[in-house]
Amino acid sequence: MLSGQALLYFIYVVAAASVILAGEAFYLSLSSRRSRIVAVNHRLRRLADDAPAEGTLQGLLRERGLTDSGDFVFGLVWLNRLYTQSGVRGNPLTFAASFLLAGLALALLLWFLIGIAAPAAFCVFLFVGFVTPLLVLRRARNKRIQKFAKQLPDALDMIVRSLRAGHPASVAIGLVAREIVDPLGTEFGIVADEITFGLSMEQAVRKLSERVGFEGLHLLSVSLSIQSKTGGNLTEILANLSSVLRERQKLRMKIRALSAEGRVSAWIISLFPVVMFLILQLIAPAYYGNIWGNPAVLPVFVIFGTWALLGDFIMYRMVTFDF
Repeated sequence: MLSGQALLYFIYVVAAASVILAGEAFYLSLSSRRSRIVAVNHRLRRLADDAPAEGTLQGLLRERGLTDSGDFVFGLVWLNRLYTQSGVRGNPLTFAASFLLAGLALALLLWFLIGIAAPAAFCVFLFVGFVTPLLVLRRARNKRIQKFAKQLPDALDMIVRSLRAGHPASVAIGLVAREIVDPLGTEFGIVADEITFGLSMEQAVRKLSERVGFEGLHLLSVSLSIQSKTGGNLTEILANLSSVLRERQKLRMKIRALSAEGRVSAWIISLFPVVMFLILQLIAPAYYGNIWGNPAVLPVFVIFGTWALLGDFIMYRMVTFDF
């Protein structure tokens, strides 16, 4: 009887191990397939659909809020530039309309169901409909520029090796567009297509700098402009620029590491009063008594809130370095 029970337990263990191994095998196959899909940049995925190269180029520009020639679509250039540099794909009007509708729905919900005042509901609509999309675009642009800054030195090194092997510059840029993932792969693919369809390398790189907003690309554009007018060894220029960008990236990471303590202190000092207020409201709702009916509460909160925000801004500037 004991041996039969032990055999039954053994069968259970084997069955459980089989299920775990099967699940792990499925997860590994799925993750490897996903990594292969992610490794191909957006431009190559569009070219894989057997679309004409010119149509693919125009589609890539239109979904970034640009015309077929790569110019800005609407008159607010700063807003169009922010949308393009954020890397968000799709119609800009659809992007704006989604936030406006979300802000309107949230404001009406708070007004009708919760009963907040109409001015407060209007402020919620303004914040969600107009301020939030700008914050989202700014955050997306900063993250995209950081990725681009990490990829650009490797891309320049690849171009330098291709030029030393005897390839023309357009072929070297096309190699980068095929071998490097987004965001740099698609952007250099657009540059390669624009050169193919008649733009000079200087003009294509200048448009690339406007689409991305990274200062390293401005240096690249200036270097190519000077080289085209005065001559010089393009391979040596790109190699030196790659070294400069890599050293700048190292210095930026070193500064970020040295200022980490200040940034964490700023977060703790800023969030501590808010967290303590919420904790007291949860564990002791009557702690503040009838103080909320006092007319001096709102001015005091506004004054000290503004003072706290000023302190946060000063701490932010102390740990933020522009170079």
